[in-house]
Amino acid sequence: MIIFVTSSLMILFLLLIWKIRHSIYNSDPLRNFSKTATPLLRHGFDLAFMNREQLFAYTRACAEKFKKSYRRSLFFVTTYSIVRAKDAEKILGSSKHIDKSDIYKIIHPFLNTGLLTSGGEKWHTRRRMLTPAFHFNILKEFCEIFKEEGDKLIELIKTKCGQTVNIIPISTQFTLNTICESAMGVKLSDLGNDGIIYRNNIYKIGKFMVHRLIQPWLHFDFIYTLFGYQKEFQRLLKSAHDFTQTIIDKRRKEFKSNHYMTMIKDENENIYMSSKKKRYAMMDTLLQAQSEGLIDDEGIREETDTFTFEGHDTGSACMSFTLLLLAHHPEVQDKLFEEIQEVSYRKNDLTLEDFNKMNYMERVLKESLRIYPPVHFISRKFNEDVTIDEITYKKNSIIEIYIYDIHRDPAYFPDPEKFDPDRFLPENSYERNNFAFVAFSAGMRNCIGQRFAMLELKVMLTKIIQNFKIHPITKRQDLIFISDLVLRTKNPIEMKFEQRKI
Repeated sequence: MIIFVTSSLMILFLLLIWKIRHSIYNSDPLRNFSKTATPLLRHGFDLAFMNREQLFAYTRACAEKFKKSYRRSLFFVTTYSIVRAKDAEKILGSSKHIDKSDIYKIIHPFLNTGLLTSGGEKWHTRRRMLTPAFHFNILKEFCEIFKEEGDKLIELIKTKCGQTVNIIPISTQFTLNTICESAMGVKLSDLGNDGIIYRNNIYKIGKFMVHRLIQPWLHFDFIYTLFGYQKEFQRLLKSAHDFTQTIIDKRRKEFKSNHYMTMIKDENENIYMSSKKKRYAMMDTLLQAQSEGLIDDEGIREETDTFTFEGHDTGSACMSFTLLLLAHHPEVQDKLFEEIQEVSYRKNDLTLEDFNKMNYMERVLKESLRIYPPVHFISRKFNEDVTIDEITYKKNSIIEIYIYDIHRDPAYFPDPEKFDPDRFLPENSYERNNFAFVAFSAGMRNCIGQRFAMLELKVMLTKIIQNFKIHPITKRQDLIFISDLVLRTKNPIEMKFEQRKI
């Protein structure tokens, strides 16, 4: 009897969904909004039947149509969707609204509540714990790893000169290698694999999570299980978690058997770790904290999952898009080559200080991050009732921050699709709103690893520009974006490499 009633209700539910879908299938998804100071989209059924490509295009269409931040009613929940810098400042610049929204609960099975998804005192504690791991002196050690992995990257690309190359798997392999060896202290080659299974599973996990997020009926565990999604999702999670647990186990064994870490204070009394025998890794900070009773096994795993995923996937996206932009702008490649030659003149090896002198390269990377921000969307919640533009948002209401659209705010970036590194010259950015460029977020919850990421990208770009000229295959206008945890394209990003004759 219970099975019959459940089945009948499910059939009625699906018929209702089909009727709603049929009624809106061919309609304009932006038709139902109020023309107020802060526009309101009145329902979210449109989203529930979109694929990831359509969802990405839809959010871009909203920003283009309204040309301002707007509200959206998603299944009886009203959200505040930010697409302009002045509105982003109200949230990202606040010390009150720093907690992630309930949207991130979808990510919890994957990352639990590590630094990316946690809030409150737990976030503050973890942030304080991990900040010394990205100290300037430690970046010097990481720089050596980046150069070593950069040399391997060059040798790989040399085997593909003259061929059409999909840069995405190559960049992902490079960034996963660097994050594992630098932050985790483990070479993937020592584990007997190159992480390809992990990398492939990350793509699948992102697809599962976005699919579940936009279809509200799948938020119910019994429906998610009934439709057969849960079993496959758990298989992917287990594989990803097994990969990071292997990394933890290997580094913990080395940490316990070789007491090579020493605590050092710099001139400002900041404490960081230094190694006498082996290079320092961020993982050592976590293991040291565990020995002091400040974090447990679960805490170490969630931070390892967070940094392994975030550290490689966002870096890979930036690397791929930067090389795509350079392929279409040979004049920028030439200027980069000149700067590299000038900085490296009569030097056999470049140091961290040398990479910091590459100002034009930094502008190139920032402009790439502006046009194609790897983290293109974040979400917060109001921690108290707030009135903005005469609209009151209740405590715990969802805030959607569309970084992709904020970076195209014409008030600060005229002709926003144009690739122009000189936008970031001091004289051109002096009066710009500090929240117009938020590739690494901003305010209290800015990215803890942004200096790490910029150094990694500078080393990579230096190695490639020193050795190759890049020629375009994929056109920018042909890119098809899909909604995911990071900025991804449906199609490959292809180019050709030509070895420089020096």
